[in-house]
Amino acid sequence: MTARTYRIGQIVPSSNVTMETEIPAIFRARETVAPERFTFHSSRMRMKHVRKEELAAMDADSGRCAAELSDAHVDVLGYACLVAIMSLGHGYHRTSESTLARITEENDAPAPVVTSAGALVNALDVLGAKSIAVICPYLKPLTETVVDYIRDEGVEVTDYTALEIPDNLEVAAHDPRELVPLARDLDHSGADAVVLSACVQMPSLASIDIVENELGKPVLSASIATAHQMMRALGLPAVAPGAGALLSGRYAESPYPVPPAVG
Repeated sequence: MTARTYRIGQIVPSSNVTMETEIPAIFRARETVAPERFTFHSSRMRMKHVRKEELAAMDADSGRCAAELSDAHVDVLGYACLVAIMSLGHGYHRTSESTLARITEENDAPAPVVTSAGALVNALDVLGAKSIAVICPYLKPLTETVVDYIRDEGVEVTDYTALEIPDNLEVAAHDPRELVPLARDLDHSGADAVVLSACVQMPSLASIDIVENELGKPVLSASIATAHQMMRALGLPAVAPGAGALLSGRYAESPYPVPPAVG
């Protein structure tokens, strides 16, 4: 019997070059241990610099992307910009997911929508993490916005690092190996988990297991959280080798959050 192939849709900032590498890498790793196969399809929103004004303008274009991807009858959509969602107000990931899902339904191709912001929040709940330490590439004011958003969702942030990189392509060029000493420097003693990259543009996948083994606690990223939530939205066990505790298999059957009302 031939395994099913799923279409993964991604709504991506125009300058993002990481989401289309790390998400497929995670799903390809899953293919080594499970029968399902995946193809990847993107639609882009204009954004060059990670500043609040550009992020708001970009988000306003997300509906067009959802419509385009639903034309391809994708099985799930991932919105690949955590800070854009978090900069638009507490709880905005629920509004975005509901709005974009409604667009796919109105286009007669309904599909669940996962935002990287909502995925990170939900993943922390899956892990039972009540406190985290986090690394962000953003300027400090935007990093503080992210920290405040996470705290509003009921998770304490014990420490954080803001790398203050405004150019989105420079974020993508950040060497993931440099995250290892940065994680060591965080005060993670009171943290239940460490978010090595609270940004789907800053590469981190290569360092997740290294840091997790060193710190002895769950280590995740926005990309890993997004992949986990997309697998669960598809009704698939969420597992992928080399992607930390969240995708180790321990949380393969975790409940997928009830989606916001589409009507």
